[in-house]
Amino acid sequence: MSIHLAGGGWSVPLFQNFVTETQSRAAGAARVIPRIGVLLLADDPAAGLDKSAQFSAMLTGIAACDPIITVITDGAEATSSLLSDIDGLLIGGGVTPDYLEAVIPIVEEIRLLVGDGLPYLGFSAGAAIAADESIVGGWKIGDVPVGSEEIGEGLEEVTVVAGLGLVDLAVDVHAAQWGTLARLIAATEAGLVAGGVAIDEDTVLIVGEGDLRVEGIGSVWRVTPHDDGILVSTLGA
Repeated sequence: MSIHLAGGGWSVPLFQNFVTETQSRAAGAARVIPRIGVLLLADDPAAGLDKSAQFSAMLTGIAACDPIITVITDGAEATSSLLSDIDGLLIGGGVTPDYLEAVIPIVEEIRLLVGDGLPYLGFSAGAAIAADESIVGGWKIGDVPVGSEEIGEGLEEVTVVAGLGLVDLAVDVHAAQWGTLARLIAATEAGLVAGGVAIDEDTVLIVGEGDLRVEGIGSVWRVTPHDDGILVSTLGA
């Protein structure tokens, strides 16, 4: 089973392999229809209903499954009920610091389940918080802009905090679309993170046994420190 890190977008390949893995997990529990726990944050109940419908339609359109969707609209924290008797976990997109704040009470449970083989899909914010050290927002390092203010997610200084600890590399998302690759490069050069990946929309990085896999139409940009500076390469296109 794998950890699926999606950079955003709504193409089927982002979700296809994840749903397939939940089917395998369900079969091991003698279930025909996999139960997929989904955590979404929304500004209000109406927006929550829209997001729920969008994710549910995508997942059930790929294969028969039962999305168990939890929507948080009031700044509350997720509870263990999100993780009860599920065959896969999907954490959606929105304001990254808010998602991390919401899952703090159940971080250890998530780690244990994913370590035991539960498939995980992080979509946008859900991908960013999957890291050991997560870039949760910001667009400046000191007084130097390293991206547009729009990528800051309510933060000015580039902010790195402990994440879910599912992958040992920093993750940024919407790379080509929002220009977040520049933020990851700058954060690596400043020593805030020890490198990482910036994932384009409509692209998913799959971390499992063996080699890393890239699916979708975009690229995964790998940023690593080097003796002569910062090395940027692509894992797939």
